[in-house]
Amino acid sequence: MDLNIKLTRLGGKVDDINFTPHADALRGDTVIYEPHSFIVTINATYAGTTHSWEYDSFEGRTRIEKAVAEALDIGTSVAGSVVMHKTIPVYGQIVANSERLRKIKARFDGTIKSVHASQGERVRKGQILATVESNESLQLMTITAPISGVVTLRDANVGEQTDGRQLFSIIDSRSVWAELSLFPTDLAQVNIGAPVTITDTSSGYTVKSKVSQINLLAEADQSVRVRVVLDNKEGQLRPGRHISAVITVGEHTAALAVKRTALQSFRDFTVVYAQIGEEYEVRMLELGLQAGEWAEVLSGLEPGTRYVSENSYVIKADIEKSGVSHDH
Repeated sequence: MDLNIKLTRLGGKVDDINFTPHADALRGDTVIYEPHSFIVTINATYAGTTHSWEYDSFEGRTRIEKAVAEALDIGTSVAGSVVMHKTIPVYGQIVANSERLRKIKARFDGTIKSVHASQGERVRKGQILATVESNESLQLMTITAPISGVVTLRDANVGEQTDGRQLFSIIDSRSVWAELSLFPTDLAQVNIGAPVTITDTSSGYTVKSKVSQINLLAEADQSVRVRVVLDNKEGQLRPGRHISAVITVGEHTAALAVKRTALQSFRDFTVVYAQIGEEYEVRMLELGLQAGEWAEVLSGLEPGTRYVSENSYVIKADIEKSGVSHDH
């Protein structure tokens, strides 16, 4: 008896399987890989007579017309090489940049004769904040702003004595600090200069910078404080706000990767859905490193495959609803 089976897969690839006798059975010469989804064509010759038949054996496959896919916002990408960034998630708070803070006193004791700035007011460098009459010479002296910024303290009222105390403080809020809490298990991976992406958890505003300082001393909870200097010329970052951040600690070039938004479960597999024309079918994956938006693919997908990267759950639901395959 001669037996040949051809398995025609989505996209036209054919598994050509020939069989040879083995004990009281026939054994094929090819391993059938996942997914087990194909058109089966059988040709068998016995006693000089050839028998042929064909049938569909599909799994994890469905058909969705282009217009329907567009209406469902099904997005696709092409699998290929990606530089993956290994990151550590951390949390912290925006604080004032103390290097941009000025504490202002009178140069000598005297009586405050006038005050020209209020707490919370933005002032420019050289602007008059107050005038003071010297107790000794009775000369009038002006106190001016040493930098441009916001008045964060005003402890000066007309008629009061200066008494050597701090009268004003001004902070230049165009630069702020992000103070992040890094736990000991991650400390060895982080170096000064590591890229950081900061996100204000209240507003969603995002800014990029680099680690500028790692504290030598641990906090009470054993975390270590990491400081990042942030440009705040747009004024979006306010001291006291809570933030989340990711610190990039390394790079890995994956020969083949897919977006993590594409990943779904199918039976006991992690899969993506390959797209060929208007048809979609599972591809069972062996995954490597997962970092950021990417997942490294070690096997199960050919480079250059177009796959569903956005709203892949729609394809999953459609396949589960149909059981095998159907047209819209």
